[in-house]
Amino acid sequence: MGYLWYESAVSQNKINMADEVPDGLKSVKHVILVLSGKGGVGKSTVSTQVAWSLYKSGYKVGLLDIDLCGPSIPRMMNVENQDVHQCSDGWVPVYTSPDQRLGVMSIGFLLQNKDDAIVWRGPKKNAMIKQFLSDVCWGELDFLIIDTPPGTSDEHITVVESLRQYNPDGAILVTTPQGMAITDVRREVTFCNKTKIPIIGIIENMSGFVCPHCSECTNVFSKGGGEALAQECKVPFLDERALLSCCIACENWSIMLNEGQEAREKGRLRRRLVKHSCRQDWDIL
Repeated sequence: MGYLWYESAVSQNKINMADEVPDGLKSVKHVILVLSGKGGVGKSTVSTQVAWSLYKSGYKVGLLDIDLCGPSIPRMMNVENQDVHQCSDGWVPVYTSPDQRLGVMSIGFLLQNKDDAIVWRGPKKNAMIKQFLSDVCWGELDFLIIDTPPGTSDEHITVVESLRQYNPDGAILVTTPQGMAITDVRREVTFCNKTKIPIIGIIENMSGFVCPHCSECTNVFSKGGGEALAQECKVPFLDERALLSCCIACENWSIMLNEGQEAREKGRLRRRLVKHSCRQDWDIL
């Protein structure tokens, strides 16, 4: 039994789409990839934070989830039960607010059952990613944030090749302090260098746990690995992100940032993460 209403359409289109991707991103000013060589480091959380911080700073933002086997963005953005609609030009993203300044697209919206597994081989995944990049009607966007799966697989090569004509602004690499994660992210640095994707910088996530009572930070997973890697690879170190009780308890980042919980955290996101995620030659900030 098919679990995706568009499954046959992807199969029919994948050969034609492999030849040339339509210019569906012509109205997108800046494209930022969020990468990590390791799963479970908080890459989708960082993608959500970056998108929300840019949105709160007044920009029109798109958040594209191409982690086909583990789409978590709809839940984190509090739009899990929304449906994607089609227009004459393609898919209309799901918007998180009435002003339509933050749009989201994910395969999670297209599953008949949210617990369905995506059991696809590489060519079909690649066709789906190309369709996301070409057939979503984003309209005028200041930023498109692309949340990618972990690793350096076919999906990543497809994204890079499909975006080559758009000259993406670069990638944010996410790691945790442990040596195992650092090793995998080092490979991600190599991937970016080989594919000529500029590295905006490295973020160290889960860099300690902040006690909600005394605000003391305990380095549960050690500390400093991300910054050391940035120095080693001669790329910017953007930020270190501690584990906060509000983040652990609240899986929905849109609720946390909208309702003003942890205002200090929200302000820090805006001042540091957004600023350092943007190259100095950009005039819009």
